[in-house]
Amino acid sequence: MSDLDRALAAADDSLDKSLERLFALLRIPSISTDPAYRNGCREAADWLRRDLATLGFSAELRETPGHPIVLARQPKAGGPNVLFYGHYDVQPVDPLEKWETPPFEPRLATTKAGKQIIVARGASDDKGQVMTFVEACRAWKSATGSLPCGVTMVVEGEEESGSVNLPGFLEEARAELSADVALVCDTTMWAEGAPAITSSLRGLLYEEITVRAADRDLHSGMYGGAARNPLHVVARIVADLHDDQGRVTLPGFYDGVPDIPEEVREQWRGLGLDAETFLGPIGLAVPAGETDRMVIEQIQSRPTCDVNGLWGGYTGAGAKTVIPAEAQAKISFRLVGDQDPAAIRQAFRAFVRERVPADCKVEFTGHKGSRAIQLPFDSPALAKARDALQAEWGAAPVTIGSGGSIPVVGDFKRTLGLDALLVGFALDDDRIHSPNEKYDLESFRKGTRSWIRILAALAG
Repeated sequence: MSDLDRALAAADDSLDKSLERLFALLRIPSISTDPAYRNGCREAADWLRRDLATLGFSAELRETPGHPIVLARQPKAGGPNVLFYGHYDVQPVDPLEKWETPPFEPRLATTKAGKQIIVARGASDDKGQVMTFVEACRAWKSATGSLPCGVTMVVEGEEESGSVNLPGFLEEARAELSADVALVCDTTMWAEGAPAITSSLRGLLYEEITVRAADRDLHSGMYGGAARNPLHVVARIVADLHDDQGRVTLPGFYDGVPDIPEEVREQWRGLGLDAETFLGPIGLAVPAGETDRMVIEQIQSRPTCDVNGLWGGYTGAGAKTVIPAEAQAKISFRLVGDQDPAAIRQAFRAFVRERVPADCKVEFTGHKGSRAIQLPFDSPALAKARDALQAEWGAAPVTIGSGGSIPVVGDFKRTLGLDALLVGFALDDDRIHSPNEKYDLESFRKGTRSWIRILAALAG
């Protein structure tokens, strides 16, 4: 048997023990957003520290103003070296009455379809996924006495509360976190039995505008037709942000937006994610994005502009005929490629000012923007991970983009200069953040085996 085969066999042979360890971690109530569970967060961090120390890692807790970060290192001279990221904190369990069993008493259950699942808060997000990687390292150590490549692990306790202390830690520990690539296990598969690698994340820019006109709300019967209505002004601004083809009309908005390679587009075309399958379940039918783009492109690889809130005047029950003194809107942009949040902010504000009448004033409230993240499509690490996943699952993994933003990936790139492979084994129906969160037992088993193969592939 090869070393890889021995490691895979070791993981299968110790599945019951792996579940015991996962259940021990799941029993710890590590809710980061609730101060009442501060001790639980520390207990979970220390449990991981002690467990990783048994595998030969130099493991310690790094204190932060919030919850501690687990830092574990087992470098390999000459490399390659990988940096793995996950989080041990979990979401609150409310509403508790919706849980079929207590959320911190993990159990194995069988679904109506006959699948075995692990039920507990954190089973999928993210303790179960973290432990797939830990158990992969354990299998390598058990089978061969060493890891195939150097491994550094960063497992934080504040992901569910904004990761506010992680950027500072990465800056302070930069020298200790040197690696060739980052690995993140906090994402989903494309579908059951269909692995996925998330290779891109859209960036984000968020702006708020307030348009003011008269010095008070006005009687619409007395002033209507003569006095400027800020709601009309804001409505026009919002309407002008898109053309009839669904494109954003800000000058220069598409600067730095790349086209995906044709082979990736062809792969996406074969996934069957069309308007009916994506929009139908939420009661919609007609895509609202760029008319010359597939739905999957609209949500993964194209930039967007959305109005997240629009209000002004009287919004209570019944009628009140006023012209409001002010109107407000919240607008967000999802960014791709090399789009520059600062340049788009400047273009947006100029766009708004051009549409504000002389007797109105506009105020802007800006929030921190983040650039998009794109792993090069020709990345050797991406190719190796793809081959490893195909060998385990018997199906070519889907290389997908994410419409959301995962801040830690941007922090890895900006602070450490690392590209990140996002490989996760959760499923869309895992009920993360909801009562009765679950993780498929097969996802846990094959997730562990997948990391065993990925580590071998990255080691060459």
